[in-house]
Amino acid sequence: MDWYLEVLRKYAVFSGRARRKEYWFFTLFNLLAMLVLSFIDGMIGMYSIEAGVGVLSGIYALGILIPSLAVTVRRLHDTSRTGWWILLAFIPLIGAVVLLIFTVLDSTPGSNKYGPDPKGMDGQVPV
Repeated sequence: MDWYLEVLRKYAVFSGRARRKEYWFFTLFNLLAMLVLSFIDGMIGMYSIEAGVGVLSGIYALGILIPSLAVTVRRLHDTSRTGWWILLAFIPLIGAVVLLIFTVLDSTPGSNKYGPDPKGMDGQVPV
């Protein structure tokens, strides 16, 4: 839960780097929150089949949009890629697969042009 809150503390911080752990725990908590909110929307009759989203889950998705973009950009920075690679998401299927691969890759060891190593291993070889 700390990883989720850490991303929210950096609500619109697009600079720096984010570890895989930070990115994937944030993604996991987002998925769980969306499932719970969608279930609640369905139970209280606020889920729209046509729109594919409910009121509560829609509000949550809008509120979490900027932190999601920010942590994805920081994750791309951690792999020594510019945040503009996030635009690949607009390419159907292929873009999502490429972004998935980029977010799964390990960090660039040591400092890069986006900041120091978030693992705290600047200049050290990981064991």
